[in-house]
Formats: sequence, structure tokens, C-alpha cells
Amino acid sequence: MSKTKEYVIPFVGLKLGKHKFEYQINNAFFEIFDYNEFQNSDIKVNVVLDKKSNLLEISFKHQGTINVPCDLTSEDFDLPIKGKIKLIVRFGDSYNNDNEELLILPFGEFEIDIAQYVYEMIVLSIPLRRVHPGIKDGSLNTEALTKLKELTIKEQKKEKEEEKEENIDPRWDKLKQLLTDK
Repeated sequence: MSKTKEYVIPFVGLKLGKHKFEYQINNAFFEIFDYNEFQNSDIKVNVVLDKKSNLLEISFKHQGTINVPCDLTSEDFDLPIKGKIKLIVRFGDSYNNDNEELLILPFGEFEIDIAQYVYEMIVLSIPLRRVHPGIKDGSLNTEALTKLKELTIKEQKKEKEEEKEENIDPRWDKLKQLLTDK
């Protein structure tokens, strides 16, 4: 029994025209493909299959959130993702999926498994660099960042005090003595 059974669309019994399918994707879906890049996912996928007399046009659209660690701070956050792809399914002598936008099925086929296309669409919509939105607007508060801020402030204060001590000109000391000598 296939693990992607619910993503198989039997198109032979469908009438000509548009047919809509909705899927709710979570981590169980990605476990089928041994993909475990994120802790949690909640993605809604809309599939519109337009059946024509000699071909199928399938439009995929997804929108949702995935929980991933930030590349800079390693803090987990919900990253919103969305994307869409189109697929044209034609019929021919043999199976061919060399082209990413065109799938050729053998003439006797009566169903199509869209799980691989849904998987690829979602994974390719995830940005290469995942940065917590709190870093961009400065509102992120983590233990590591607060400790870094504490250390940098102390170092800056020490540097300023040292600069003041070093910047005192010895001639001023002589002038100060004149004031105290009176």
C-alpha cells in the first residue's frame, strides 16, 4: 500500500472541466520523503485539475507556515511560505518526466500521484537563508543576545574611561598645580 495514496487523483472518471482538491500538509507528509528540516509545518495546498480532451492542466498553490531555526541565532520561529507551480500532463507511448513543467503518461494510465510535485513545490519555496523577523526589526530578545549586549556595554565603558585617562595632557597638570598653590 502506497504512503501517498491520498495524493493520487483518478482522472479517468472526472468530467471535462476544472476540479478542485485541497490538502492540509504537516510533518507526517515530509516524513514520507525522509525530509526533516523543520520542527513543525502547517501548509494548505490547493490543486486545480483542468481536464481537457487530450491533456490535463494542474495548478498547485500553497500557503502556510513552517517552524525552522534561525540561521543567525538558532532560535525557532514560524516562517511564512507560499508558492505555486503549473504542470501539464500529456499522453504518449512511455512515461517521461524530464521536463519540470510537462509530464508524459502512457496511454493506459488512469490516475496521477501528485505527492512528489507538492513536496518539491513546498521545499523549493523555502528561502536559503532563514532569518528571524525579530532580528530585522530589532525586537528579538534571547539569552545570547542579552548577554552579548551586557558584555559590549561594559567593554565600551572601560574603553571610554581608558581614553579619557590617556588623553590628559601633562601640561594641564602643571596648570592645575598653579591653581592649588595659591
